[in-house]
Amino acid sequence: MFSISKRSEVEPFHAMDVLAEATKRRAAGHPVISMAVGQPSHPAPRAALEAAREALAEGRIGYTDALGTARLKSALAWHYRDRHGLEIDPARIAVTTGSSAGFNLAFLSLFDTGDAVAIARPGYPAYRNILGALGLKVVEVPVTAETHFTLTPESLEAVQKESGVRLKGVLLASPANPTGTVTGREGLKALSDYCAAHSIAFISDEIYHGLTFAGEEASALELTDEAIVINSFSKYYCMTGWRIGWMVLPERLVRPIERVAQSLYISPPELSQIAATAALGAAEELDKVKASYAANRDLLLDRLPKIGLGPASPMDGAFYAYLDVSRFTNDSMGFAKRMLSEINVAATPGMDFDPLEGHRTLRLSYAGSQAEIAEAVKRIAGWLK
Repeated sequence: MFSISKRSEVEPFHAMDVLAEATKRRAAGHPVISMAVGQPSHPAPRAALEAAREALAEGRIGYTDALGTARLKSALAWHYRDRHGLEIDPARIAVTTGSSAGFNLAFLSLFDTGDAVAIARPGYPAYRNILGALGLKVVEVPVTAETHFTLTPESLEAVQKESGVRLKGVLLASPANPTGTVTGREGLKALSDYCAAHSIAFISDEIYHGLTFAGEEASALELTDEAIVINSFSKYYCMTGWRIGWMVLPERLVRPIERVAQSLYISPPELSQIAATAALGAAEELDKVKASYAANRDLLLDRLPKIGLGPASPMDGAFYAYLDVSRFTNDSMGFAKRMLSEINVAATPGMDFDPLEGHRTLRLSYAGSQAEIAEAVKRIAGWLK
């Protein structure tokens, strides 16, 4: 079933509500383990921290160009050359105040009020909320085992035929939150070609790049210069609180994005840009962090099915287990609340990601330490018995 909505109100983002309650319980002395939000437990890379310390000691932190410093944009261009074999003009790169600002800038620059934009269901709830708050029609396309848990040209055709809407945009995340889906080069090319043939803007959310455990990690930039790619230092680079991300844009969109960015954000924080530039050279340190996530993933894949919590989708990328809890409940919200209050384990109810089917699912983040993940599974196992 497809879901289409156009609304200005913002729906609750329960993962943040759960995090707030978990923080309150921890402050009250409860032994809380939070698996509710995608928050790496590791600090930012050492090089990033040292660069930030030096910048603070010098004391010259101020505004930069609206789309970021030349140094960071050049470093990001090097990143694409090193990781993807691509030659990206630094002038096409826009540094943003986290990926959230990137989504705002993209939606405001690409679409008019009432335009229809397709996203996957289940999917990241902020997509739905930002699009709705901007007066856009949110077209939620179900992704299942039949579609390999990703959007396809066929599913986009079907939603337009059934609903009578004409899509102006398609937003795809790979690796995806919450499903962990990795859409490979062939799937990305099919979507890219379909969007090009139908004059549909293609936005590729690649903020979990670097965190692929199975399948083929490809950037939409390998297939087309017309994709709008959004990325972030939050996840792979362990820099959530630094609020720093970037976009790679078609040349024709650089100036429109810049004008909107000047008015909304002035510039991304310079301190975060300095730290991010240094973080791009910390792959060896960060790949060790990734290895710790892989160990957590292996632990969950082994133990969760044994206690009746099978994955609702493959855990191929990002650092989430999206679980089928229908054996125990038909109310994932109440289930998550009880789990937090009774065993001090915080998880996110599936209703955040899928308003229609999410009452049967739950998302666990495995970005914490292996000791925390093992203890959380032990508590859940005893609780379910």
